[in-house]
Amino acid sequence: MKILISTDTYYPQVNGASYFTQRLAHAMKGRGHDILVVAPSTGFSSGMTSAEGIPVFGVKSIGHPIIFKHNFRFVLPIPITINKEVEKVVLDFQPDVIHIQGHFAISKSVVRAGKKAKIPLKGTNHFMPENLIHYLHLPNFIEEKILNWAWNDFKKVFDNLHTITTPTQTAVNLLKKTGFSKEVYPVSCGIDLVCFNPKTKDNALKKKYNLPDLPILLFVGRIDKEKNVDMVLRAIAKISKNIKFHFAVAGNGAEKKNLEKLTKKLGLEKQVTFLGFVPDKDLPALYATSDCFVNAGIAELQCIAMMEAMASKLPVLGINAMALPELCHDNENGFLFEKNDIEGLAKLIALLMSDQKLRQKMGEKSLEIIQAHEIGKTMECFEFLYGETIKIAKNS
Repeated sequence: MKILISTDTYYPQVNGASYFTQRLAHAMKGRGHDILVVAPSTGFSSGMTSAEGIPVFGVKSIGHPIIFKHNFRFVLPIPITINKEVEKVVLDFQPDVIHIQGHFAISKSVVRAGKKAKIPLKGTNHFMPENLIHYLHLPNFIEEKILNWAWNDFKKVFDNLHTITTPTQTAVNLLKKTGFSKEVYPVSCGIDLVCFNPKTKDNALKKKYNLPDLPILLFVGRIDKEKNVDMVLRAIAKISKNIKFHFAVAGNGAEKKNLEKLTKKLGLEKQVTFLGFVPDKDLPALYATSDCFVNAGIAELQCIAMMEAMASKLPVLGINAMALPELCHDNENGFLFEKNDIEGLAKLIALLMSDQKLRQKMGEKSLEIIQAHEIGKTMECFEFLYGETIKIAKNS
């Protein structure tokens, strides 16, 4: 099958949607399909290239001045500049099905071209405008108007698709809540249980990243406002003198400098290490060498990092918001905590970081729960839905 995948964020950009799309492309290629990705260029011109063995047509893009550290590339939403070249790419490749990963400039053009050429269209939604809007610092009533506009813009694109998925039932419910009426299927982003597993533990990694020989509480992800890493730091400050453990923060983001200042203010310099960006080759061992994972992010439509931690047999701490409760089963493979409940989070961190047997028990449960998200099952589901997309398109 020839599959064209379009996305407005791809390698080397660092975020959940980018990682999912990369893994989708590689997995489908590994299953014998012919893949072409249409994504932002890595420079200021359009053209064919490849990323880790996957053919990519890069649409001319610019580096975003605010979040340039993320390698973020932005395609200007000017249809006249991209519609013609995207249409040519679609017609030259002649895909059996198109799978878009969003509704921004590139995917809009791809859908337009695919619809014109009568090519079956499938989409996966990773979009949640709340992830971006807090950076605007606008009054609530204006933010509400922007949110409504953003969701309406999403609907205009996804209403053209033959089949639609999103990673969790929570994400499905969110779309229904916005008034989106088309049927949406929950399909996990999936996790490679061969790559991420407890056997990748490597204590030498602690030396490499200057981590002490103590139990490690780990966060992996973008260090941005909605991730609420500051809440974790404030919780740790309440217990750091009584329990010996270390907090490792892997990732970069707009809030990193602020969090480093907060760490110093709280007197946690010896209890916290900001690792910066951790390359893919080190991530499996970092998880497996840690002892517990925490995510206080309030806008997770799934959370690939939490799945990687669970596959590495870690107990998890997750905020009781959006889709995290679908992974973090309270009092089974970890604990849920409430937004702004710093005292409650502090008690849960203290409980887990001081009880190795409890961590072992909950880690085993994490490993059990994550089996349902094995990436092969996800790809089988997508292959089935590609076939359904083609059938629906033929009958429409």
